[in-house]
Amino acid sequence: MERLLFVFTCLLLISSCNSSDSTAKKDTNTSDLKDTTNKKSVDKTHLVPIDTDTALIATALMAAPKESRDNCTVIGYNMAGEFVTLKEGNNEFIVLADNPNDSGFSAACYHRDLEPFMARGRALKAMGKSRTEIFDIREEEVKSGKLDMGKAGSTLHIYYGQDALYDPKTSEVDGAIYRYVVYLPFATSASTGLPEQPISANHPWIMNPGTHKAHIMISPKSDKN
Repeated sequence: MERLLFVFTCLLLISSCNSSDSTAKKDTNTSDLKDTTNKKSVDKTHLVPIDTDTALIATALMAAPKESRDNCTVIGYNMAGEFVTLKEGNNEFIVLADNPNDSGFSAACYHRDLEPFMARGRALKAMGKSRTEIFDIREEEVKSGKLDMGKAGSTLHIYYGQDALYDPKTSEVDGAIYRYVVYLPFATSASTGLPEQPISANHPWIMNPGTHKAHIMISPKSDKN
């Protein structure tokens, strides 16, 4: 009799443990399912194409410092394919709008003292000159004094990304980030103390050292950093 009672008690304990394990697994699985179903994808339904001159101006101005955007001059190709002044301004910045005929997005803001240099580059490109030819021609013209690059330290702000969609409420371009260039004609690693290769994201380095186009480059951090 005592043996039967002992066996019956053991069976009750085993049944109780199995029931607890089953409940625990059920709770865990439910929790995992809840975590999965609560994950939300990024909503991009508010984004629209940059397909008007107004949109070109708004997104281009994102390349300029926020406090200066209202008074910047904006130039570039309009939706009709003409290179025009899209917006008149009266401060020290000129903004080059994205070219709607190119893939992705790229706008740039620079000090007006750099305009002769930038304009010369556009003119040479329109003549069919290659990137190497443009570099060599401007190198010679800057050295001879024919072409003015403005004061050392003039800065170029670049706002760029792979997509050409933007938020009309904020003018932000989807996925766009910033890169900065500070021109120091004929500067070198020895004269600045900067490396000739980037050490890490957001670390300044000198590109094209010893040439008219020598500049401090500050590239953005990647999303992985």
